[in-house]
Amino acid sequence: MASQDFSAPYKAAATNGSYGAIRFLRSQARDRYWLHALLFLTTLASTTFVGAAMQLDFSRNQPFDIEHELETLTALWRNPSLLLAGLPFSLTLMTILLAHELGHYLTCRFYGVDASLPYFLPAPTVTGTFGAFIRIRSPICSKRVLFDIGIAGPLLGFVFLLPALAIGLAYSKVIPGIAHQGVIQFGTPPLQWLLERVIFPGVAASDIYLHPVGRAAWIGILATALNLLPIGQLDGGHILYSLVGEKHRHLSKLFIALLIPLGLFKWWAWLFWAVVLFLLGRRHPVIYDASTLETGRVRLGYLALVIFLLCFTLAPVTTSGI
Repeated sequence: MASQDFSAPYKAAATNGSYGAIRFLRSQARDRYWLHALLFLTTLASTTFVGAAMQLDFSRNQPFDIEHELETLTALWRNPSLLLAGLPFSLTLMTILLAHELGHYLTCRFYGVDASLPYFLPAPTVTGTFGAFIRIRSPICSKRVLFDIGIAGPLLGFVFLLPALAIGLAYSKVIPGIAHQGVIQFGTPPLQWLLERVIFPGVAASDIYLHPVGRAAWIGILATALNLLPIGQLDGGHILYSLVGEKHRHLSKLFIALLIPLGLFKWWAWLFWAVVLFLLGRRHPVIYDASTLETGRVRLGYLALVIFLLCFTLAPVTTSGI
């Protein structure tokens, strides 16, 4: 995810055309490499632990559940080398997230836009992470540049998650009813469903036990769908603003409103996202550019919509027995 963080001096410099001032201010921003490295390594550790728990459940043919992570802690205390089993999951997930953020970062560097290195977010959850983001610290003065920065992350991330999902499915198992067992039950996004029809023809989605590598790709799919929501300063919001300009503000409110019934009837977390995006993310920094995108970029915008539809799940996670 690429979030714009324009300080008042930056805004004034952009409005007045004082690009020398922008370059001066940009030179004052310094990446704290130790912080980026610490967050990366901490997230790698947290996702590796989750991956080890997933692999342990996968090898036992039992559904992955949070309560099993306590068993994993005990097993790791007795045999720390078991943590290595979590690397296929963590390295796959970290690669997908890193590819997404590098798509944004490298595009910013190409256009001379000041941006931070990726910040990774470790988390004590079933994924081991809350994802990653970069901060854009200087103005973007062109819809074309905004579009390219916004779409580069999802496209590059998708390039990596697609083969990861295929490889993960190739190593998956067929266990009748496995998807409906356990407390945590994962949804099946359209992209996963399509690949399952190719790799496991005639097998119901509920009978396929996804390998940890495939589950890492699944998390990448969920992250891609969330980032491509056409709202505020999410990647999808950047793309939408590039295409429709100030209409973006009204469309963002509409899409936030649509999250409410999804939260009430499908997945409670959509309500959380609706509140967060309404309070913090529905607005977009103004870009003073009256030009329109050329046909090639408009087609890429449609491609982003296709990727969003392939990745979007009405209820990504459900729980039972709680």
